[in-house]
Amino acid sequence: MAASKSKQSLPHFVLFPLMAQGHLIPMADLAMLLSQNGVKITFITTPQNASRIHSLLSQSPFIQILQLPFPSTQPDIPQGCENFDSLPSLHLVPKFLTATSPLCRETEHLFLQLSPKPCCIVSDMALPWTIQLADKFNVPRLVFYSLSALYLLSMANLRATDFGQTIMAAADSELIIIPNLPEPIQVTKSQLIFTLDPVFLEWGNQMAKADRASYGFIVNSFDGLEPKYLEELKKSIGSDKVWCIGPVSLCNKDTTDKAKRGNKAAIDEQRCIEWLDRREPESVVYAALGSLCNVVAAQIIELGLALEASNRPFIWTIRQTKSTEKQVENWLAESGFEQRIKDRGLVVRGWAPQVLILSHPAVGGFVTHCGWNSTIEGISAGVPMVAWPLFADQIFNQKLIVGVLKIGVSVGVEKCSRWGVEEEIGVQVKMEAIRDAVQKVMSGEGQEMRRRVRELAVTAKTAMEEGGSSHLNLKLLIEDIIHQADSQQLQS
Repeated sequence: MAASKSKQSLPHFVLFPLMAQGHLIPMADLAMLLSQNGVKITFITTPQNASRIHSLLSQSPFIQILQLPFPSTQPDIPQGCENFDSLPSLHLVPKFLTATSPLCRETEHLFLQLSPKPCCIVSDMALPWTIQLADKFNVPRLVFYSLSALYLLSMANLRATDFGQTIMAAADSELIIIPNLPEPIQVTKSQLIFTLDPVFLEWGNQMAKADRASYGFIVNSFDGLEPKYLEELKKSIGSDKVWCIGPVSLCNKDTTDKAKRGNKAAIDEQRCIEWLDRREPESVVYAALGSLCNVVAAQIIELGLALEASNRPFIWTIRQTKSTEKQVENWLAESGFEQRIKDRGLVVRGWAPQVLILSHPAVGGFVTHCGWNSTIEGISAGVPMVAWPLFADQIFNQKLIVGVLKIGVSVGVEKCSRWGVEEEIGVQVKMEAIRDAVQKVMSGEGQEMRRRVRELAVTAKTAMEEGGSSHLNLKLLIEDIIHQADSQQLQS
């Protein structure tokens, strides 16, 4: 009864994650952080996605997960596809996003049953329809950005200057300067083409409209990481209600929490730790190209050969997809790769406990696709990076890693992957280029990068501790929402 009473007296936040691992996982981390700071959480998602984060969120008595069936209104979305990574092809992502819209109506019925009345909605930026719920039930909508301030500011500046026509008129390899940034950032048209897809532009317009009508913004970053871009982002948004509360992954403090984070791991956590324990400090290369890795089988093989040629111990995570799994498995079996590297390499087929691996002292380098979660997790662990961006914000995160923060090297990718036509691009980066980039990070040449990223790791941890900037921002956010709820109650 006491627990029930305490739950009723807590402020109540409703969280809506996007159904993609790179968005779902940090939103689950945010739920844990809020619950640890006296907030009751209702986490609304679909059954398959609920199963992925249940083991983590079920640890808190102040978090409830409510499940809604994924709408089956889009004929091109196969039954059972409830996450980006389950789609047969990533070119279906725009239709997948559109297919989430009917959840708005389903949630309206649910909202009336929630007790106590929610104080606010925390929505992933890619679910603009949640603004309708906020308006209907007269609660503030907070936007959760699991992206870098650099990327968010770049996109805002492109929209504000109507730069799209200039980009479309440029040659594929022509360098384009993103307007109005604190420091000049150059990209090519081919690297921006993903962002200019007509369907994504329309959805982006809806997102921007919902954001403008929202109460405030939560950013998975920390004040000491990209301060110039963060300050300009606040000016661009035109609001001081921007709270940096990250890195949210640092809420997972013990081994069990780190292992439970995300999908069910394809490797036993104890085996992984024991393997790492046998290696020298900072000797291991960890390679993972993300939950939506869409490179062709031949490119995956080039990465494997590069890891072998680096003569370093390594953990290599291979995302298994219908289009590449058979070819890669055939190569692994026929080439004798695993037999050759058995004494110094570990191949993980499927999901790996990334935060657990990165935080181990044996790991000294990270080959990454530069997704924001992976980027900030690498920074939090103090591990320098080999930057291999595939699409969208990853291109900008590479610029931050290599050009701004100087905590990694580029693998040399020149084009953005285009969903659904990966075969047309084929192999972009050869074994030699990957091997050389790994050697730069792991050798004496990488010592200055290592020093910088270690300093950032200390700053990240300090930000999340009692009295740190992210910890204070989270407290201020909660206080602000409670004040808003109290004011509304007095007026009603």
